[in-house]
Amino acid sequence: MAAAPSPVPEDPAPAPGESPTPAVPEPSVTPPAPTPIPQATIVPSASVSGQCAAPRAGIDPSTNAAFADRQGTLANEKDWVRAWIDETYLWFDEVSTTLLAQDYATPVSYFDVLKTPKLTASGKPKDRFHFTANTEQARALAQNGTEIGYGMQLAFIGASAPRDIRVAFTEPGSPAAQAAVARGDRLIEIDGIDVVNGTDVDALNAAIAPQRAGEQHSFKLRANDGTERTLTLASASITRDPVPTLNAFNIGGGKYVGYLLFNEHLATAEYWLTSTMELFRTIGITDLVIDMRYNGGGYLDIASELAYMVSSNAATQGKAFERLQYNSKNPFQLTPEQATMPFHGAALGYSVAPGYALPQLGLTRVTVLSGPDTCSASESVVNSLRGIGITVDLVGGGTCGKPYGFTPQDNCGTSYYAIQFQGVNDKGFGDYGDGFKPTCAVVDDFTHELGDPKEARLAVALHLLGGGVCPTPASASKTDIAMRKAEAERVPYLVRSPILENRLLRPGRQPG
Repeated sequence: MAAAPSPVPEDPAPAPGESPTPAVPEPSVTPPAPTPIPQATIVPSASVSGQCAAPRAGIDPSTNAAFADRQGTLANEKDWVRAWIDETYLWFDEVSTTLLAQDYATPVSYFDVLKTPKLTASGKPKDRFHFTANTEQARALAQNGTEIGYGMQLAFIGASAPRDIRVAFTEPGSPAAQAAVARGDRLIEIDGIDVVNGTDVDALNAAIAPQRAGEQHSFKLRANDGTERTLTLASASITRDPVPTLNAFNIGGGKYVGYLLFNEHLATAEYWLTSTMELFRTIGITDLVIDMRYNGGGYLDIASELAYMVSSNAATQGKAFERLQYNSKNPFQLTPEQATMPFHGAALGYSVAPGYALPQLGLTRVTVLSGPDTCSASESVVNSLRGIGITVDLVGGGTCGKPYGFTPQDNCGTSYYAIQFQGVNDKGFGDYGDGFKPTCAVVDDFTHELGDPKEARLAVALHLLGGGVCPTPASASKTDIAMRKAEAERVPYLVRSPILENRLLRPGRQPG
C-alpha cells in the first residue's frame, strides 16, 4: 500500500555537496498590550438615592411628608440611575458595562441608553418601552387621568409625508368635543402650516402637543364627507374618561351583547368598570365586546379586576391572574406567592371603596376589539383570561406585544420606568413580545363612531357572536387578502404619554 501523502510539503533534501539552507529566524516582536476599556463603576442605589443637583422642597404628595431630597450633584443622580438598572432591570446582564456616566449630560440621557440591545424574533427592539417622566405630571395622569391638551386623540396613520393624521376620538366635554370635532376628521393645516406635506415639523409638533393650558392654535379639518372647516382650539387641563361609551345589542337567537369602550387602565377606571359590569349584570347580557383598540395599559390591578368581573368565581378561584418574573437577583425579595397577582374579587381603593365586592358576568367567551395600540395591561386581560380557559377572540389588528411591566421609581423629581418583570398567565405563558394575532383581521374604520354597530370592527364582532365567520374581501385573490390583512395590522401611532402604554404596579404595593 502506498504511503499517504504528507499534508505539509517537506523541504527537499540538499543536493550532494550543498550545505543545508539555514532557517531564517522570525523577528521577535512583542505586541502592545491592549488598551483596557473603561468599565462603569456601580455603587448601591441606596447610597446615592435622593442626592439631587436641585433638591425639591415642600411636601411629597405620595407620602404626605417632606421630600427626602438632599443636596447632591448630577453625578450622584447618574450613579443612582446606573445602580437602579443593575439592581432591578429585567435584562440587567445585557446592558453594556462600557457606557460611562461622564459621556452623558443628564441622568435622563444616561438612562435612555441603559437597556438591552437585543431584538425580538420579528426584528423589533426587545425593549421598546424604556422611558422617563416628570414625577408630578406622571402621578396626575396615572391617578386622575389629567393632562394638558385639546381632548382629541390623534392617530398617525401616515406619520411621514404625505401624512394622514386623523382624530381617533374626543374626550367628552373637552374643547375638541365642544367644537364638534369628530372621529375620522383629518388634519389638513395647523396654524396655516400644511400638515400633509409641510416641512416645519417642530411647529406642527408644538401645536399638536401643547405644554401649557391656554395655548391657542388653529386647525383646518376635513370631515369624512369631504367638507372642510377651520377652528381655533385652546389647550386646557383634560380629564380622560377611561370608559366613555357603553351600548347593548339584541342580535337575535337569545343573544344580548354588551359593548364597552375601555381606553385606559387609570385609577378612575375602577369605578366606571365596576358600575358598567353591575349594569350589564342587571340587564342580563349574554356576551361581551370590550373595545380596547386604543387602550395602551396602565395599572395592572385594574386589569385583574376587569378580568375577574368578566369571568366567574369558579374559573378564577385559586388561579393566578399573572405571575411576575423578575431578574435573577430577585431585587424586591419577593416570595413566589408575593410575586403572584390573583384575580382581584374586591375593589382595591383606586376609586371604589376598598373591599367592595366586585360583580361577575360569568362569561366563558369574550370578544376584544384590538389593534397595535392595544398594549401591556390590556394584553394582560387577554392573556390571563386565556390562561383560565376563557375564549378570547380578537377582532381588528395585532396587539403591540408588551408582556413586561414595572413599578415607576422617583428620584429627584424624575420617574424612571425600566422594565422589571415579565408577566405570565396561570398556564405559564407570556411569550408574546411580537403581540397577539387577531382572530379576524379588520381595518380600523374611521368613518363611523366607536360603539356604532356599523363600525367595521364592531360589526364583525357582532357577526361572529351571531354564528358568523371572519369576512373575506369580495375579491378573493391571495394578494387582496394579504393586503387587507397587512392594512389591518399596520401601526397607527397615537400621540399620548407612554404612561398610558404600560403595565404598572402602584408604588408601595406588592402584586399579591
